[in-house]
Amino acid sequence: MQAVVLRFYVSEKQHHHGELAYEWLLRQAQVSGLSGGSVFRAIAGFGRHGKMHEEMFFELAGELAVVIEFVTSEADAEKLLAALRDEELKLHYIRYLVESGMTGSE
Repeated sequence: MQAVVLRFYVSEKQHHHGELAYEWLLRQAQVSGLSGGSVFRAIAGFGRHGKMHEEMFFELAGELAVVIEFVTSEADAEKLLAALRDEELKLHYIRYLVESGMTGSE
């Protein structure tokens, strides 16, 4: 099946409407009818400002990136992006075509 991956990048401490941005985005995707989504936390990285962030035991600032990823149809991806535009929420995202399927017999 042809599908798209829609991936968003947020700070782990970023909030929207009083809740963590990644939790809000998962809920918004669920309301929009997407069949699933996942959140992944980075252990190190840098962004457009060039500042390096790494996970350390004493670092509790929440500066690392969180990736929220959906594998969905083009139409559902557009529906979610339209909902985010309506919210005037500025999030960095990437979208790319993939092939999606299941292994084994049913």
